[in-house]
This record gives sequence, structure tokens and C-alpha cells, in this order.
Amino acid sequence: MTRGEDKAARERADMVRDQLLARGMDPGPVLKAMGEVPREMFVPRSHRSAAYDDAPLALAGGQTISQPYVVARMTEELGLRGDERVLEVGTGSGYQTAILARVAAEVYSIERDALLLGRASDVLARLAYDTVHLRHGDGRLGWPEEEPFGGILVAAVGREPPPALLAQLGPGARLVMPLKYDDTEDGEVLVRLERRGDSFHRTPLFPVRFVPLLAGTR
Repeated sequence: MTRGEDKAARERADMVRDQLLARGMDPGPVLKAMGEVPREMFVPRSHRSAAYDDAPLALAGGQTISQPYVVARMTEELGLRGDERVLEVGTGSGYQTAILARVAAEVYSIERDALLLGRASDVLARLAYDTVHLRHGDGRLGWPEEEPFGGILVAAVGREPPPALLAQLGPGARLVMPLKYDDTEDGEVLVRLERRGDSFHRTPLFPVRFVPLLAGTR
């Protein structure tokens, strides 16, 4: 292990202890993944010294990589056992994708921004995440040919979950995404929806800030 790798490993351990365990998260598979995935590989080189800060970081095109606690909680709220096929809407940097790949059997991830997708694909390939499948597309439409999914994570905010995503959610599975309830800065809340037959049980979790879920690609 190089000096830089050793420093990053210590920063990951500190992050898990101070940002996740200290906030009451369970020391299970999600925290194990958070302690293993090299977050510094997924952030712009200019931000690497802040990779493990308790804050989101900027990416190209006005996008962001969520703060570690939000990444961990969104993953945990999916309630995964480890044998699921999971859909992610908003690949972004690929960091959340990598965390999901550590706790699910397969990850199908969609990104509307071709530049971001290319960069994420390069990093994920370099780190040998061979259970991850990437697509350039409109995430609101999901990945219908691979449904049903054992969990869906949406890393962008909308007024309501897209109907196509709800239709692709398997029985008893959960969809986790931020929803915007009003036009104020504090009007976004992370929500968990669990499929129960043809209905969806909705549980608000905590306030968040995310980029909007947009139509189309670029």
C-alpha cells in the first residue's frame, strides 16, 4: 500500500466512524462498503483533498456527488439482502454505483449526461466493478427490459416518482428518491416507497438537496 493509499484508508475509516456510526447507522454491509470504496477516485482531482469531508462535492455540468451520509442512508433504505438486481437513476460520478455494487448482485445504472457517464465508466472499469451495467439515457424511463428490480435508487429530485420506475419495482422492493414538496430551498425530502401489491407505502425520511430529475439526454 502506498503512502497515499494508506492515508485514504485512514480517512475512510474516520468517515465511517465520525459521519456514519456517530449518526446511528448500523455497522453492517453498507458501512463495510463505505469503508472499502475509494471515494477519492470518483471526485475531480482538484477536490480529492476534500473527498471524505461531510459535504457534497461539485462535478462537471452542475452535478454533484452526494455527501457520504446521504449515499450511505439511501443505500441502507433500500433494505437489500445482497442477491438483488438494483436500478440506479443518475450514475453521476459512479461512487454511489460502486457502493451499490458492493451490497447487491447487479447494478443497472442510467445517466443522461454522456460526459459524466464516460468518466464514471472509466473509473468503475479501472476498479473492476464487473457487475455494473451502464446506459446513456433518460432515467425517468428506467430499464424495462431488465425489470423487475429488487430496489431502485434515484439520485435526482422530482415532484413524484416516475410511473415507469414504479412499474419496474418488484414485489416488496423499495424505491428511494428525493421528492420536492414545495418551491422553497428546504422543500426536498428523501422518501422511501415500498411496493405492497399494486400500492406503494410512502415513508418520508429527512430533508435533502439534489439536482432536478430532467427529461432526455445530453
